[in-house]
Amino acid sequence: MAGMAILVGCSDAQNAQPNGSGTGAGPGPVASSTVARPAVAVTGPWGAWTKSLSAREASGTCGATAHQVVCSTAPDGLVGRSRASGAVTWSVPATGTGGKNGGLVVEAADERAVTIGGRVLRAANLRTGKAAWTHRLPSQHSYLSIAAAPGTVYALGTGDSVPSEGFTDLALDAFRASDGAPLWQKSVDADPTGGIAVIGDRVYTTDGKKATARDARTGDTVATSPSALECPRLIFGGRYLVCAGSPLSAEDTFPPLRRLDPATLQPLATAEDTGMKPERGVISSDGVLVLHEDSAEDPGGGTWNAYDLEHHRRLWSYDTTTDEAGLAGGRFVTFTPENASTRDRVITIDLRAGPDGTGAAAPRIAAWCPQTKSGEYPLLIMPGADSGHAVVEPRKHRALRSIPLP
Repeated sequence: MAGMAILVGCSDAQNAQPNGSGTGAGPGPVASSTVARPAVAVTGPWGAWTKSLSAREASGTCGATAHQVVCSTAPDGLVGRSRASGAVTWSVPATGTGGKNGGLVVEAADERAVTIGGRVLRAANLRTGKAAWTHRLPSQHSYLSIAAAPGTVYALGTGDSVPSEGFTDLALDAFRASDGAPLWQKSVDADPTGGIAVIGDRVYTTDGKKATARDARTGDTVATSPSALECPRLIFGGRYLVCAGSPLSAEDTFPPLRRLDPATLQPLATAEDTGMKPERGVISSDGVLVLHEDSAEDPGGGTWNAYDLEHHRRLWSYDTTTDEAGLAGGRFVTFTPENASTRDRVITIDLRAGPDGTGAAAPRIAAWCPQTKSGEYPLLIMPGADSGHAVVEPRKHRALRSIPLP
């Protein structure tokens, strides 16, 4: 790669040490046998650190804001960690000891982290470190996926009847993020794996074939995609909405990549895709989609392909061995492939120049870390804003490592 810069950015600022993240009683009828950890004030900017995860955190999901790292714990607890040191600064207890955690969203604008565990939807106040609100579905029901936008949390769950093939009669709920007040509920046909997208005053779902747009204030349907357009999965970012094939498909061919008008859900001109299986994608605020694609017949490491959504053309490709990625400072962030000479490192790539960029647009590579080894199956967490850091979460030896972005 011409002009590539290799930068130091993975120094071992702290040895990994176990952190017993306490949990305790929260709202609702189910008591916990442990005690919540009150919030601790955090000072200082993002630092370089490494911390082992507790067993409960390791079974959940981690995210971040510009101010802290947040991890969910099984089944529905939450833990906050310092951006400066990685130390636990607060914890909100799980309401039970059994069950799996189903996911996490972090809504920085309203200072809320929200997680689902079975039939429980739970929120924590990011500023005070206390439980903010809890919702419980009736028995035999469960939450399937969640999403958040400033002011609102959306949750997709099983409705009053047993979901049939095609995920008919699910319930899409909207809650006020600050206090959990119910705003509306709609019975929807939706595939929980297809994503819940939010752009402006619209919230979008897909049933695996057609996409539906709803008014975010009322839940009323305002548009559906044309019947001739197949939309298995939604990818969104900024003001852009894209239909792509599903990584769960067992087929060998996939519907073409298609950008949609967020207001009408009519298809817009879109770059021709590679025809490979879409796995995961991120979209920048200026309309660059970077999509991880792989062969359906002979899966390998895959390739990241960048598409200009405004001028509908493919910009560049980057062969990889991971579908982990994020965006920061106008650059694409991922790991170098395990078969490269500079393997298993964090790399940032200019969104328009790609891996062959030079000068200021050249790729930048961080130093090697044990946590970024491909054998650790690392996840990548992007705090956003101007933190200048990425958080790596190895899945084999569960930990968190904050490193400066190269």
